[in-house]
Parts: sequence; C-alpha cells; structure tokens
Amino acid sequence: MQKKDSEEKRLSIKNISCVIIVKNAENTLANTLESLKEFEDIVIYDNGSIDDTVEIAKKYKNVNIVQGEFFGFGPTKNAAATFAKNEWILSLDADEVLSSEFIKNLISIELNDKNIYAILRENYYKDIQVKHCWGDDVIVRLYNKTLTRFSDEKVHEKVIENGFSRAKINGSVLHYPYSCISDFIVKTDRYSTIFALSNVGKKKSSPFKAFYRSLFHFFRVYFFKLGFLDGYVGLLISFSGANGVFFKYLKLYEENNK
Repeated sequence: MQKKDSEEKRLSIKNISCVIIVKNAENTLANTLESLKEFEDIVIYDNGSIDDTVEIAKKYKNVNIVQGEFFGFGPTKNAAATFAKNEWILSLDADEVLSSEFIKNLISIELNDKNIYAILRENYYKDIQVKHCWGDDVIVRLYNKTLTRFSDEKVHEKVIENGFSRAKINGSVLHYPYSCISDFIVKTDRYSTIFALSNVGKKKSSPFKAFYRSLFHFFRVYFFKLGFLDGYVGLLISFSGANGVFFKYLKLYEENNK
C-alpha cells in the first residue's frame, strides 16, 4: 500500500521542478532538500559557495547542481529556471522547508495555465515563530515558466502576475532565514549593497534620508506592527531592519557621489 501511494505521489508532481538559488547555505539546505524528496527534478543553482553547500546537495539523487553567476535575485532565479526539466516551477529559497500538508495538497490539484499559485509562509528566527514583526505572508511560488517569470528587480523580486489568477494551495512553507545574530549582519551588508548598486543614478539619497527612513522603519515594525510582542526577537528584527535601511540609503548616497 505504501509503495502504491509513493508511486502516485511521484506521478502527481512529476511535472513540477523545484528551483533553488544558493550561496553558502550549509546550515539550512539539508532540511530544505529533505522536504523535497517527492520531487524528481530539483535544480540547485549555486553562485559561489565556499562552504559545504555543494557537497550537501550532491547527497540527493533528485538534485541537478548548476554553477552560475549572481545577477540579482530576479534575474538569477529566471536564469536558474532555464535548467529545469519541466515547465512548472516551484521556486524556493535554501532556508525554506515545505510542510507535509502543502505537499499533500499540491499532489491533489490539477495545475491550470491560467493560474499562478501562492503559499502561506511562516517565518522563524531559530525555532521561534515570529508572529508580528514579519508575521505570515502569502507569496506566489508556483508558475509556468513558458508563460511568466520573476520580475527583473535585483531585490524584492516577485513572480509577474499580470493576466493570471492567483490560487492558493493550502499548507505552508516554513522560513528559517536567520540562525544567529551574525546572520542579520551578513545579510544586511549584502542586501544594502545590492540595493545601492541597483539604484545608483536612479534614486536620490542623503545622510538625513538614511537616518529618518531607518528611524521610521524601527517605529513602524516595533510599535505599529506590534513587534514588541515578539519579545527580544522583535527588538532584534526591528533594530536590524532599521540598520539595513540606514546602510542601504547611505551606501546609495556614496555611490551617487562617486
């Protein structure tokens, strides 16, 4: 009976490829791939990992490892999707884990070319669910690559929804973006640099703008979004986010003045 169920699952999702872009994801990638054992085609697009990310990926027979450059998140996700065997793409990050409920519901649906499909994402710091600062968000992650793609934004990219209906698949993806405080520092530096280089000559900035935007961000997340109810994690996320806003606009100011 179990063998028959397993065969039915593979048949149901054999037309979906899972695509993940990665860099130095050794701390989270194994958990992500463990949740994807029902998929026959997983593309790992590695852009310069120097840790054990690639070695971890090699342990999974359903994984195709591709080495490539990073062009910004939107363009890189589109580049990675070209290596998928199937037209339908499930886009995940290397710090996301699919729930069994989502996979069960994914198996039961019949994909429609007129739709793009969204999933509920639950956000965590370590193993603590963040309910206010980030909260849960519904994001589009399943689409037909012959009909649409990710936008060209280098940060905050999204699947282009024009002309499609959005359908939600019940279940969730569990998101573990930060395992320690140092992760906040590393990602703040990376994302602020991408923002500055992407917007140089396009947006104006100044030290004052960097200051008041970061201050507003802190008050919005910690007080207006009730981040203080998340305890010390709420303070960490609110301050780190404000810090990221400050540095991205200050970096943009420097780039514009070069």
